[in-house]
Parts: sequence; C-alpha cells; structure tokens
Amino acid sequence: MEVMLKLRGQVTNYHVVAKLATDQYGLQRCKVTVVDAQGTKISTEAKIIGIDPSYDLAVLKFDSQGKELTPALLGTSSNLHVGQNCFAIGNPYGYENTLTTGVVSGLGREIPSPNGQAIRGAIQTDASINAGNSGGPLIDSYGHVIGVNTATFTRKGTGMSSGVNFAIPIDTVLRTIPALIVYGTPYNNRY
Repeated sequence: MEVMLKLRGQVTNYHVVAKLATDQYGLQRCKVTVVDAQGTKISTEAKIIGIDPSYDLAVLKFDSQGKELTPALLGTSSNLHVGQNCFAIGNPYGYENTLTTGVVSGLGREIPSPNGQAIRGAIQTDASINAGNSGGPLIDSYGHVIGVNTATFTRKGTGMSSGVNFAIPIDTVLRTIPALIVYGTPYNNRY
C-alpha cells in the first residue's frame, strides 16, 4: 500500500521495495496498482526515485496513463493527541482496501529503522497494522493523512500482532521526501 501525494510521487515504506531488482540502467522498478477518480484500477510500472532507509521511506514515480488520480488529503501530525481516533488503510494479507480503526495510543515513540538507526517521533496506534499495511496511510477522522503505517510489534514466536503499531508522522514524511524526489537520497547523504 502506498500514499499518493501532490508532490509528484507516491510514498511507501523503504522495507516494502528494498529487495527489488535493479534494471540495466541502475533503476529499481516495481508494479503498482492505483485507483482513478472513477474507481478504475490501473496497474502500471513504477520507478523508485528516492529512498531513505533511516526513516523507512521510499518515493515511487509512475505514469498515470492519462487517468485523473486524486492525491491523498494531507493533515498534520503536530497537533495529534493521545486518544484521538485514527484509521489505518492497507491490503493486509492481500485483502484490498481494508480499513482498521483505533486511537493514537502514544506520541514521540522510537522504533528501529531498516538500517538499524532509530526513527524518532513515531505515532503509536492500536489500529491494526499487518503485513500489507506497510506504506499505507494512517488517517484522522476527517480523512487527512497523519502518518505512513510502518511497523507492528508481534508477540514473540507467534507472528501475531500485539496491538502496538507505529506510523511515521506525516510532518516527518513531508520534510523528508522533497530531497528524495530531487536527489534520490536524504539531503544529508548527498555528499
């Protein structure tokens, strides 16, 4: 699952696309399926144009084939509060367009990134996030994206969710992705 933004790209988690093959031009490509304004599914090839393993973010670029696509409505994560309703959208275990409900359980959490660094400021929620939810939106009651679903803690040895799930705050995403779109890497990795 991904979040399409007005910033000329589609955002997902780095861990979702990290193991894709690189083509002869050095580009990583993947297949994406998006839904246009009329509800028609469009499957197309996308290029990975930027990655940031330290925030578990990746930006994809694809041709919408002339179809009108509606970008996600963006909120802010700066005014979230514990107890606020939130909703996770994704394709858990292949079940498309699944919506789970919960509340913001905690703010300012620290979780591990794919490269071992800490992602600080994560949103904790009890809205179910499972395999297939990664990279999808965490939204508020107004339908605004407040985070990108990223991780869940599982009960050791069971693979079952413990109800402790995390999203990268949208404010962090919006600070990070412009450099990914322009340079392909985080701003601090350009030199």
